[in-house]
Amino acid sequence: MDVGQGDAILIETSKGRNILIDGGPDRRVVRELSENLDFGEKTLDLVILTHPHADHVTGLNSVVERFNVKRILLPPVQSQAPAFKHLMDISGKQGVVVATTTAPFSVEMGAGCGLDVLYPFPDSEFENLNNASLVSRLQCSGLSFLFTGDIEKEAEERILSRDIDLESDILKVSHHGSDSSSGRGFLRAVSPEAAVIPVGEDNDSGHPSLRVIRKLQREGARILRTDEHGTITITKEEGEWRVVREN
Repeated sequence: MDVGQGDAILIETSKGRNILIDGGPDRRVVRELSENLDFGEKTLDLVILTHPHADHVTGLNSVVERFNVKRILLPPVQSQAPAFKHLMDISGKQGVVVATTTAPFSVEMGAGCGLDVLYPFPDSEFENLNNASLVSRLQCSGLSFLFTGDIEKEAEERILSRDIDLESDILKVSHHGSDSSSGRGFLRAVSPEAAVIPVGEDNDSGHPSLRVIRKLQREGARILRTDEHGTITITKEEGEWRVVREN
């Protein structure tokens, strides 16, 4: 979903389950959810916070206030950031189940559909929060997505060293297309047909990096950007997947 300079990914399954990965930097995620969920739908079966940086966690506070969130899944790190502390506080008051996890961990989402947490590993140590991001792979009806949070090349190398199957049809490009992420070996292992970059228009960080875009192009990936295309919807119908762009 287009929430500016931040991540917010909505998964809707044919079995009626709704999963939100990250909430972006502000309340905009609430509007996007209202526009993209079925009319009147107020339940999120699972919310995943990849890591507690403001551009991923802040919007989740408004989500917990306005939606029926059943469960929140966190990486194995803590933060003193006000937005994260508020999320923990309001989740407790609302009775939301909050749990941390490491790989391997699986979320069943109905027949032929599951989400596997691939990283971080139980023995991982983190010098920065980006490399603590929960990385997960969704496989549903023969279509696969890799969600990478903001992992940087150091974490990518850790994942590659474990010989994990990363190949996916669609890649959520890490860290808004920053050059600190998306190493060539990692992109080659994923081998995506499409790469989605959640990024804010004219952002101060200069994301996405032209070098990353060129690497994705060399891998043959179709590039989709929320700053240019708005909210990007990917569906599978009659055995084929298709992309609908807002802009």
